[in-house]
Amino acid sequence: MGTLHHVEVWVPDLAAAVSNWGWLLDELGWVPFQEWPAGRSWRHGPTYLVLEQSPALRGQRHDRLAPGLNHLAFHAGPPAAVERLVAAAPAHGWTLLFPERHPHAGGPDTYAAYLTDNQGYEVELVASPPG
Repeated sequence: MGTLHHVEVWVPDLAAAVSNWGWLLDELGWVPFQEWPAGRSWRHGPTYLVLEQSPALRGQRHDRLAPGLNHLAFHAGPPAAVERLVAAAPAHGWTLLFPERHPHAGGPDTYAAYLTDNQGYEVELVASPPG
């Protein structure tokens, strides 16, 4: 009880989102779950994430600085795994945010990468603590 069941993200371009997010989710151990003409989902344990291009969508770009969702944060393994994802991310539509402060943009006691895609969505890839 109380754990996250699912997250549904409405996207303006499903094909681009599937390309960007599909790569990242696969790398993080999520597995394809459902597919329909306007959406896809991936599952990780009991939780799933949906990308949907809804006909009710207003706007063509997500604004992570507006009220609402700022980002999703994922456990990404040790620092070396985070760096491997950061290195591969541009080829899959992701850009490193705050490169001048990477990997401590969240503060000196954190090791994480902040990525944004071409539709304005942000993810945080959090490294597991050493030991």
